[in-house]
Amino acid sequence: MSNSGNPYGGSYGGQMTANAQFGTAPAAAAPASAGATPAGGLVKDTTTQGFAKDVLEESRRQPVLVDFWAPWCGPCRQLTPIIEKAVNEAKGKVKLVKMNIDEHPAIAGQLGIQSIPAVVAFVDGRPADGFMGALPESQVKQFIDKLGGADGGADQAAEIEAVLEEAKGLYDGGDFDGSAQLYAAVMQADPENAKAVAGIAECMLALNQHERVRQIVDGLPEELAKAAEMQAVAKKLEQIEEARKLGDPVALEQQLSLNPDDHEARLKLAKIRNVEGKREDAADHLLLIMKKDRTFDDDGARRQLVEFFEVWGPKDPATIQARRKLSSILFS
Repeated sequence: MSNSGNPYGGSYGGQMTANAQFGTAPAAAAPASAGATPAGGLVKDTTTQGFAKDVLEESRRQPVLVDFWAPWCGPCRQLTPIIEKAVNEAKGKVKLVKMNIDEHPAIAGQLGIQSIPAVVAFVDGRPADGFMGALPESQVKQFIDKLGGADGGADQAAEIEAVLEEAKGLYDGGDFDGSAQLYAAVMQADPENAKAVAGIAECMLALNQHERVRQIVDGLPEELAKAAEMQAVAKKLEQIEEARKLGDPVALEQQLSLNPDDHEARLKLAKIRNVEGKREDAADHLLLIMKKDRTFDDDGARRQLVEFFEVWGPKDPATIQARRKLSSILFS
């Protein structure tokens, strides 16, 4: 969710050290009627005045999920039909109560809810569990099974891996907001999952949230900071921060047009092209330096290229292609 039109702000991953705000997630079709109660009385809307009866008292009989939502919230429209369906399929093990926080903000404020959609499970009159964000249907069902005392039979590790794969697919397709939502869902279940923390940081970098990523990286627990995924993020952030100080790429191009052997200018341009996402161009600049002068900056072009490989990963097409060219230069 973006901050525009969202008076409650928006953050992914409650365990992060910095809030990350993203563009509006793609909205699913809205329910036919926000106030409609499906047959069986398992789902209903409530108010501040009715909260004690509808939630606190009712949760002494069976768990009650409270879905905090607002009409302007796209992810809320994604989650509502999913959670309603899951509650009805649970056949009375849990109930769902929906609260529009635009009309009734007091309860959400008392619970410290900063982002929606947010779902809080009440048991015996008290909050017992919860999650934020538009979780996929499988995770919503797993949450309800756990809350209702049923063995969902799902392998949580396998489930997390599946969600991580889906999040990566969305990221690769350019849907950074959707990707971040899924990474945040994983973090709800496993706050120190390195792939999820790194994934959400990558989404921030893609949306130029550099300062927030710096806060995250600097605030990581020691073990999490040592994870390969987080080290790659930290290195990528360093490259971005360095590139900001290297000057105007147009001016560097002009310098090279006047003097193609200006290796210092070419090295700077390679670093800038890398953070612009022009990986093949960045690699080609470094490879050209190596062809002309391996002694420049104590073999600095090769060392810089190897650093790029570490961030890009061994399976990246740019890494594979540049490694082949590098081998040709080294062993020619």
